[in-house]
Amino acid sequence: MEISDSDGELIAVMREYFAAKAELESLKEQLEAARQVAGEAIGVFYDPRQNAEHAADLQRSHRLKGEMVSLMQRAEAWGRSALAADRNDTSEAEAESEEWQSFERRADALFGA
Repeated sequence: MEISDSDGELIAVMREYFAAKAELESLKEQLEAARQVAGEAIGVFYDPRQNAEHAADLQRSHRLKGEMVSLMQRAEAWGRSALAADRNDTSEAEAESEEWQSFERRADALFGA
């Protein structure tokens, strides 16, 4: 089975998305475990301005979320363009079918079928 360049790009985007998602889930688990050990309130612990010890990880989690949104938007754009291409192909096929039916009607009229 051959994969088009466009499909290959979508596969690469989705691989990046799921890698970011796995990293984010792992990071969230680590942060939540650290929060529970510290006994900190959620609002305090997850605020990088108030939690210098974990600020880098908290910022990384925000970047990962943003990256996932961006990657999903790229995948959605790919899906929309693929859908538009499918609709265009369908419209062309319908137009060809109508042309053929028109030709058949004219032939029937000319040859008395």
